[in-house]
Amino acid sequence: MTAENIKLPTFGRGLSARVLLLTILFVLVSEVLIYAPSIARFRLDWLEEKLNTAHLAILALEATPDYMIDPELEVRLLTHVGARLIGLRSSDGKNLIMRGTTPPLLVDVTVDLGERSFVQLLEDGIDTLMQSRNRVLRVKGYSPRAADVVVDVVLDEWPLRQAMIAYSWRVLGLSVVISLITAALVFGALQWLIIRPMRRLTGGMVAFRQEPEAPLGGFGATTRGDEIGVAEREFAEMQTKVQQSLQQRARLAALGTAVSKINHDLRGILATARLITDRLAESDNPEVRKAAPALLRSLDRAVDLCSDTLNFTREGPPKPEFEHFLLNELVDEVGESLAKLLEPGRIWSNELAEAMTVRADRGQLNRILRNLGENALQMGARSVTVTGAQRLGSLEILVADDGPGLPPKALENLFVPFKGSARAGGTGLGLAIARELMRGQGGDLRLLESGAKGTVFALDLPDSNSVPD
Repeated sequence: MTAENIKLPTFGRGLSARVLLLTILFVLVSEVLIYAPSIARFRLDWLEEKLNTAHLAILALEATPDYMIDPELEVRLLTHVGARLIGLRSSDGKNLIMRGTTPPLLVDVTVDLGERSFVQLLEDGIDTLMQSRNRVLRVKGYSPRAADVVVDVVLDEWPLRQAMIAYSWRVLGLSVVISLITAALVFGALQWLIIRPMRRLTGGMVAFRQEPEAPLGGFGATTRGDEIGVAEREFAEMQTKVQQSLQQRARLAALGTAVSKINHDLRGILATARLITDRLAESDNPEVRKAAPALLRSLDRAVDLCSDTLNFTREGPPKPEFEHFLLNELVDEVGESLAKLLEPGRIWSNELAEAMTVRADRGQLNRILRNLGENALQMGARSVTVTGAQRLGSLEILVADDGPGLPPKALENLFVPFKGSARAGGTGLGLAIARELMRGQGGDLRLLESGAKGTVFALDLPDSNSVPD
């Protein structure tokens, strides 16, 4: 099954639509943030232009000897400026006024362009746009043509508002066009660089979940150096490793089925061989009696190999049956079961506190400790010591020996089945099964150290006081 055949979210519910909508939204928000100062600046420029035009118009008074011009010309100049009244005051004390036929006016708002801050300009722009009636404005400020000349202009606000509305519509239209173009470009780039690879990667994950043994379909061949390229290569690597694990598990399952079928017959054969070996041990021939113990050990190893292989190839570790018990007593039982390996001069030392309790599967923990003890004694250790300490939320059991340490080959594959054996003829299943049993109880089995002075394993279990029954 390919990624194209997997049912992924539709466009409306997928990442593509969300990216498109968010891109348009963010561009519009940016345009709004740009529009507010723009409209304020437009209003300021409009008023400054009125001051400039008014200054030019009132200069006509200076061209006359008595600062008087024809009333009709004065009205035409005021109409050209769009003002009702123009006043001029210079630093040399000159005062000029041009009022035409306008009767005395009641000014609604006075705007001093020389004292307006950026925030005030924003507020003034919004205030003008929000007006529903015409107001009379008195605008004063220094003339753009002469820094020492103050110009006063009385004018209607409505033309300013109309010009601001027309400017706003132009900005809105431009914003929509820019938003659509930007959104299309950003969406196309994101679609090509991120969304399409993500959909392909997501489809590959879904397909892998449904058919983990199917071909990889080209994943991992990308040369991208970004995070998506890393994700694709890591996903391909994960697929490869999982498929290899599945293939190995399938082979182990087949092996387990085969061993299960022949286990009964093989045990019968080995039992018969043991009976014969026992009789050989009683033979009058000293050579035969000398060879019997070696034969018995070989038969025991064959039985252990069959049992370990069968246990490991089962579908997961056996479900633990938890109970509370004294750990000290369990360690003594393990020591008794190792009596045949405790030759004179070899010691199984229990240094646990007598009152230390644990909540675990007693049988499984017995098997784990016995496995560690057998390995240590068979590798040449003279002493095996078991200690323990209760920590915050956990219990740590240490199994230390004074043996020669584990060989480098065993250290490399310590918990790997069929590879981590530390002795000749071993299968490497013992430690693998022991760790599996520990993890099945919520704990773990770790190697703390191994060297010429000995080997130390740590068994971690949840503290019996912190684990609910």
